[in-house]
This record gives sequence, structure tokens and C-alpha cells, in this order.
Amino acid sequence: MDAPQMKAMTEATRLTREGRLAEATALIQQTLARPATPWRMPDAPPAGEGNGNTPGHYPDPPPALPAGQGTKLRRAIPGWLTRRRTLPSQDGETLVRPNRPATPAVKRPAGRFEAFSYANAVGTRHYRLYVPSSHNGSSLPLVVMLHGGTQDAATFAAATGMNDLAERQGFLVAYPEQPRSANPGKYWNWFVPGHQHRDAGEPSLIAGITRQVTERYGADASRVYVAGFSAGGAMAAVMAAVYPDLYAAVGVHSGVPYAAADNVASGFAAMKQGPSRPARPTARPVPLIVFHGDRDTTVAPANAAGLIGDVLAAASPDGRPGTPPAVVTTGQVPGGHAYTRTRYQDPAGAVLAERWIIHQGGHTWSGGVPHGSYTDPRGPDASAELIRFFDEHAAGNE
Repeated sequence: MDAPQMKAMTEATRLTREGRLAEATALIQQTLARPATPWRMPDAPPAGEGNGNTPGHYPDPPPALPAGQGTKLRRAIPGWLTRRRTLPSQDGETLVRPNRPATPAVKRPAGRFEAFSYANAVGTRHYRLYVPSSHNGSSLPLVVMLHGGTQDAATFAAATGMNDLAERQGFLVAYPEQPRSANPGKYWNWFVPGHQHRDAGEPSLIAGITRQVTERYGADASRVYVAGFSAGGAMAAVMAAVYPDLYAAVGVHSGVPYAAADNVASGFAAMKQGPSRPARPTARPVPLIVFHGDRDTTVAPANAAGLIGDVLAAASPDGRPGTPPAVVTTGQVPGGHAYTRTRYQDPAGAVLAERWIIHQGGHTWSGGVPHGSYTDPRGPDASAELIRFFDEHAAGNE
């Protein structure tokens, strides 16, 4: 942390102690906008001319690999992921798209993207809900998506393309929305102790929205999931920790582990350096998938390791992360990013956690729509991989 950042952290601490949370948060936001020294994975490719941190600006992509190497088409599962995607090859070397003529786009009837609100003793939160056109009262999975700072529900839905996936595959998507009245930058307050507990603060509102949608639309309670980006990713980790009975799996993109901070200043430190505490086991390990760019200068990639460590500690008999069996594969998106995927398994072979490190990726949603809010369309496709991982995990089947 350089001298101006240290000064900002000291001032933020003072403001927090005086109860001036809004001013402290605004100061942190201004400081985070400054460029910082990129963190580099030991095995990351050399730096290019850009890191994808600026929305809508991308360096020249590397040349595509020859067609036919590592192509994988996922099998269709009723009600879930059926669109063609590229997945890591079994030999763990590369991935490419099939070399075949493009098929004409099929025009599908649009689903409903509606606005609702939920209120409890804590307050009120608005949310958007996508209901696919195929919904006929059947029991569908539900994915709860938590946006990042400066975003809102509609912006996040558009950036991730999750509604399109929901329409194609048949699941519900809820987008709780953080108002400026709760945080000037519309960040979820994951770093405040009052918002880190069950039945309290923002977690109670997000859980209430989850239950309201589940009951109103008859969602499959065994296939309810939560995911988020940046501050939303950090809050998704909170939700998995305090509501392990509500969510069957969790996805965190560019986020921070649960209880890595207890005020604005320590939140800033965790974002810049990673969690300073040891792995913290929770009541029950919730299967986790993590995405993080190794050139992220807003949230340090060390946080991805911290998130994985917490899950492995929760799954360990002695509460320590240990070294469970892991399967490592590498890949290359044609014209896009290389990545390393690590799957951590329990002794029976079930996947406890999965980590994707996107090489030369910044603080962006991997595989998001071009020119979206904090997106990098050069992949890999985080939205599709989230749904694929969630499909592998249903409550009661772990």
C-alpha cells in the first residue's frame, strides 16, 4: 500500500470511529479509483498492453489457437444448461470453439423482467426478477445475483447476460438492489459487523427476497443459489456463511471472504492485500465457485485463495484447510484470456470448491457483454460456468 493509500485508510478509520460511514465510504471509493501496482500470478502470461480494468477498453487479443484442439460440448440436462459452450479439455491443455458454420439465431419469446420489493424490520429493498417464458408453474431453480458497487439490478443483469441464460435454460433470477440511502456508492456493506449475521441487516433482506421469490413462484428449494461481483461477491460469501441452509452453492467473482473486515479501513486493507485472518470455517461448507483476474488492482487476487481456504477449513474435521485432492486444468479462450481452473474434492470425489484464475484479467465480469458495466468479453464465460457449477450441486445431494 503506497503513502496516499495509507493516508486514506487512516482518514477512513477516523471517519468510521466518528460514525461518519458515508464520508468514509466515499473516501475509499475515490482512493480505489487510483491505479495500483498489478499483482501477478507466478505462472501468469507476460503483461500485455492492457488489463481489462477499464470498461469498454480491451487490448489486442492474442491469435486464436488452431481449430479442433480441446473442443468440448456439454451434454444437455433438462431444465438447465443446454447451450453450446467451450470447456477445458480432459488433457488440461487448451480449449477452442468448434470450427463450424454459424447457425441462424432462433428468436425466442421474451420472459418477464419485473420489479418488486421486500420489507422487514430492517428496511426495504427493491429487486428485479427474471421469469423465463417457459415458466408454467413448474418448480425451477433460483439464482440470486448481487451487483457490484455503482451498479444496479438492471445494469448487472445486462452486463452478465444472466437473463439470456435463464431464458435459454429455464431458471429464475433475482437481483436485489442496494440503494444510495444504504451506501453512497450502492455497495453492499459486507465490511460492517451489523451486516455479517443471520437475521440482521442486509443479509436478512437478501434472505427475505430469496424466500419471497421461492414461495411466490414455487422455486425448487433444493436448487437455490447466490452469486455476486465485487462488493456483491463479498456479500454472497456472507450469505453462504450465515444462511448455509438456504443456498445450495455460492459463486463469488472478484470478491472478499466472509468476515475479512469489520470496518471501512479493514475492508479497504482486505481488498488491497487479501484477508489477514487465518481460514475461518463456517457451520457447514457451501460448495463454492470463485473467479478472479490475476491483474485485478481493485480487489487483490489473494482473496480468491482466502475464499477457497474457508470452504476447505469448513469441510475439514480439524477446521484447517489442509490439502484435499485437486484437479488442475488450463485453457485458452480463442482470441481471449488464458486461465487456470482448480477443482478441490473431498475424499469421495465430490467437488467442494472450484477456482478460476483469469490470466491478465482485471476487475471485470469474465465473459460479460461487450462494453458492459465492468465486463471483459474475452472470457472465459463466468455466467455459463456459474450455472454449470450450480447444476452440479443441489441441497441434500452433497
